[in-house]
Amino acid sequence: MTDNKPAAVRARFCPSPTGTPHVGLIRTALFNWAFARHNGGKLVFRVEDTDASRDSEESYAALLDALRWLGIDWDEGPEAGGEYGPYRQSERGDIYRDVAATLLEAGELYEAFSTNEEVQQRRKDAGQDPQLGYDNYDRDLTEEQKRAFRAEGREPVLRLRMPDEDLSWNDLVRGEIEFKAGTVPDPVLVRANGAPLYTLTNPVDDALMRITHVLRGEDLLPSTPRQIALYGALQRVGLAEFVPEFGHMPYVMGEGNKKLSKRDPQSNLFNYRDRGFIPEGLLNYLALLGWSIADDRDIFTVDELIAAFEISKVSANPARFDIKKAESINGNHVRSLSHDDFVARVTPYLVDAGVLPARPSEDQQAKLSAIAPLVQERVAVLSEANDLLRFLFVDEAEFAPEEAAATKALGPDSEPALRAAIEALEGLSSWVAADIEQALKDALVEGLGLKPRKAFTPVRVAVTGRTVSPPLYESMELLGRDVSLGRLRRALPGN
Repeated sequence: MTDNKPAAVRARFCPSPTGTPHVGLIRTALFNWAFARHNGGKLVFRVEDTDASRDSEESYAALLDALRWLGIDWDEGPEAGGEYGPYRQSERGDIYRDVAATLLEAGELYEAFSTNEEVQQRRKDAGQDPQLGYDNYDRDLTEEQKRAFRAEGREPVLRLRMPDEDLSWNDLVRGEIEFKAGTVPDPVLVRANGAPLYTLTNPVDDALMRITHVLRGEDLLPSTPRQIALYGALQRVGLAEFVPEFGHMPYVMGEGNKKLSKRDPQSNLFNYRDRGFIPEGLLNYLALLGWSIADDRDIFTVDELIAAFEISKVSANPARFDIKKAESINGNHVRSLSHDDFVARVTPYLVDAGVLPARPSEDQQAKLSAIAPLVQERVAVLSEANDLLRFLFVDEAEFAPEEAAATKALGPDSEPALRAAIEALEGLSSWVAADIEQALKDALVEGLGLKPRKAFTPVRVAVTGRTVSPPLYESMELLGRDVSLGRLRRALPGN
């Protein structure tokens, strides 16, 4: 058949809805999305949900939630529609049955009755490793032999007749890859009960949906020769117009240089959202897992990613997930948010942590707005604002310095600094940050001769409850004179 490949790119993201979306899966979605957008093409979102024992609607909903949160949209698929639907494999059973029947009638598939035990025994009898897999024994069974097997109660699987020639492709990430003839056994495409397997459904859907580029993880590379062979069969029976291009992206490695498992908590995408990663920051970091925008640049926007993304620049080497680097990159994006955007994004985290009520008062909103720039420059993830700001909104009856901070900073030797601070602040006529700063420096550094750390740490812990807080003087201004002095007095040893 003449190659009738579409002029425009058609990439796809086709996850199985099992478990919680993980960073490796979303990295695959991101690269396909960026590739499609960069090339002015389309992204097809297809759900491979034929395994009823593992797939769930809850996981499907989580997939949609993850993609929407990150802003990864699709042109065809669930909720978007499209001319090649349905886009959930569980709704495409009739299509797979018809395709399998067509391939069987054309001789591209054949009925195989051998059990695993029989295959292994034949391998042993031939002096071969019994783990070599299927030996293509059933390719040329006669009708009489098939009837005999059926008389024993056996039902056949359907296998693809692999070509007796080398199979190769120019991988978009790894270059030329070749599998020698005879090294790939004839694969099962349909179970004995008639259920189609991934080996059939995935390439058939790609063919019927006219997918031009298959970009996926390197764990699927060994299945590629089987898929290329199936494409050949589909072309011969008029169901495929071309073979797509393949690109196999590198593994994402976790701690100890092991492949990041989807069961590893570090791989759970929603853990990052819960901690306060923002989509711009997380997408930026995920894009660096196997790709780079430039040798000397790690920070970029989503628009810059799309403009620069070339699949040929994806590395074949494993990428290591570095949480510290992810946090650092996210912090850069947090600091790039506008004031109002930061306040809007951080507020739900403060509410969830009980720092703010579900409906903050005008006074609380004003305090948050005033202190937001001081917090924004100090956090890598939004949830870090919870502990930084708790002192500002807590009920006074419930306020108490953190035990570790109090032990460190509010011992007996802190009393001179605290008393001097109280005396200096009580005499202030105006309660603004600049005057608070000057009064404390005059009293503690100049008056008592203390070094700044020794002078201000007890005051900081007494007022904010922590050794790390937003800037002290601005914090005290927002707390107000009465609250600030009350906390300093309560922090005096013996109170």
